Amino acid sequence: MSPAMEPRRTIIFLFLVIRLSETEEVKKNLTGTVGGNITIPDPVVERGFLLYKGKNIALVNKRELDILEDIYMNRLHWDQTTGLFTLTGLKKNDSGVYYVDSKKGRTSTTSYDLLVFDPVPSPAVKKQNVSSESCSLLCSVAEETTLSWYKDEEILNQSSSAVSLLLSVQEQDFSSSLRCVASNPAEKKTLPVDVTTFCGGKKSRGSDNPDQRHHLMTIVIPVVAGVVVLVGLAAWFIRSKYLNPKKTTSQAQVVDNDSDVQYTDVNIYRRVQGDNFPDSSETVDRPNLSTVYDQLEAHRMLPDPAQTT
Repeated sequence: MSPAMEPRRTIIFLFLVIRLSETEEVKKNLTGTVGGNITIPDPVVERGFLLYKGKNIALVNKRELDILEDIYMNRLHWDQTTGLFTLTGLKKNDSGVYYVDSKKGRTSTTSYDLLVFDPVPSPAVKKQNVSSESCSLLCSVAEETTLSWYKDEEILNQSSSAVSLLLSVQEQDFSSSLRCVASNPAEKKTLPVDVTTFCGGKKSRGSDNPDQRHHLMTIVIPVVAGVVVLVGLAAWFIRSKYLNPKKTTSQAQVVDNDSDVQYTDVNIYRRVQGDNFPDSSETVDRPNLSTVYDQLEAHRMLPDPAQTT
């Protein structure tokens, strides 16, 4: 090979490398749901095309959109500010490869593989079996999809294609945060589950907890003691007021006066008419005493039984 051919071969090789780099394609996946929207993240600022499965479906020229396929009328939109295409009212047959040609002489292209899914059905949960140690919960949906049981962020059980999924919850997890999730690559729907509501069983779970029993006793005992004290005070009040009344003032005075009374012997003296009453010697010994005389008269005496016969 002559020396003159060597530079030519080098130029041809570089040209092929450039051409291959221009046709390099990057594939990205997009997902959407029926009735939803999808935005293709590749802008066309001034002039370019949007292609679907290799066919031009829209043209941007002089900052105006021209839709080339009737099925995209009122569904395909172009934002003059961002230069992005948005497809609304998605249908299952909108799935496929989309490509944006911005006519900028780029050395690489990006294609977007769109997959449109049916909306995820909403999950529902009901209890199956309940015992003192465990509880079975069943999560179900109207049609097959991916079902998952979560405890906080941990996956407890999962099925990629199912209409129901069972989970057995042990007693120690009754207070945990659980949720059932129905999902597909485009969206997911989550249902939080209050295990205590579903698995309350025939008895209160809190009564089996020693700490809760101790807390309950510290409340009940003072209350009961207080009630007993109040009942005792009420009984004492009723007894003292209605069953054992205090003596009246006059009775108290009589008792007080009786304590001051002093007694002496009674002397009977028969006085002849004209005689004076003798002085009492008691008054000398007891100066605080008074001598009292009384005269017995016939009309004051009771009749003699011997005289009435």
